[in-house]
Amino acid sequence: MPIKPLFSHGPLPGYRLFFCLLIAGALMFVDQRFTRMENVRAQMSMVVAPIQWVVGVPSRVLDWGALALSDQQALVDENQRLREQILTLSHRGQQMASLVKENAELRRLLNAAQRRDIPYMSAELLSLDNDPFSHQMVVDRGHRHGAYVGQPVIDATGLVGQVTAVSAYSSRVLLLADASHALPVQVNRNGLRFIVQGAGRYGRVNVLHVPNTADIREGDLLTTSGLAGRFPPGYPVARVTDVDHDPGQPFAQVTAEPTAQLKRSRHFLLLSPPPRLSPDEQQWDDTLRISVEALRSARQVVDPDDTSFSREVP
Repeated sequence: MPIKPLFSHGPLPGYRLFFCLLIAGALMFVDQRFTRMENVRAQMSMVVAPIQWVVGVPSRVLDWGALALSDQQALVDENQRLREQILTLSHRGQQMASLVKENAELRRLLNAAQRRDIPYMSAELLSLDNDPFSHQMVVDRGHRHGAYVGQPVIDATGLVGQVTAVSAYSSRVLLLADASHALPVQVNRNGLRFIVQGAGRYGRVNVLHVPNTADIREGDLLTTSGLAGRFPPGYPVARVTDVDHDPGQPFAQVTAEPTAQLKRSRHFLLLSPPPRLSPDEQQWDDTLRISVEALRSARQVVDPDDTSFSREVP
């Protein structure tokens, strides 16, 4: 009797590899040209979300175990260090309160619009991409929690990036260090505005198109400028680490280090800045505000004690 083969022979590995490459190419083409794949990706993210949570359980258990088995002296030292940080932040907060009040009075004298508080929600890291050519992460907030594409993300020390894809319970964040990420910034010292682009490394970003005569120095803090309406102004982005002036080139080579802890942070804030008004809407709001203030002034001039007119003017 013929010997039964132990392994069944299927198609050659080369054909299977070619078939997989063909399917992968077709999926990438469809994803690039059509928007229907976004819904498919969102549904697949819902399926993967429980798996991501389960994968994160061991790290949380290890953190809990390390905390439970920590030396008492280490906990005492950490407690003392945190108390000192609380005192330092309290001192800064007291100074900040007086500065905020002074700023509000100055803006009121200049008849400038008041700054609004930006709503936010907290998020925690689920996974970080291991691809060296892509700097992205997944956080545990989706459109069920109010997340949306383009939402700014920060940590305790600065800007982290922005949301690029949203599913029901998780969101994908493009980090500041990614080579495809760019945003407008300004030098906190003098207000000069530039563009910062990721360099493909966690600890470095490039400042683009800096003239050789520009007043930018090592140690300058770069903050969001608020231009383009995507990122609210005033949030730390990076600190200049190197300025290289080449007399033969029109632009200087400027590099900076992100202030956010892109490789170590686990907790983030997703900001929800109010939408910016168009120029026509802004002009209409300014005209309406000036008209209301003129009516109020006229009411005070005609009869300061008459309250009937105040019911007609809000």
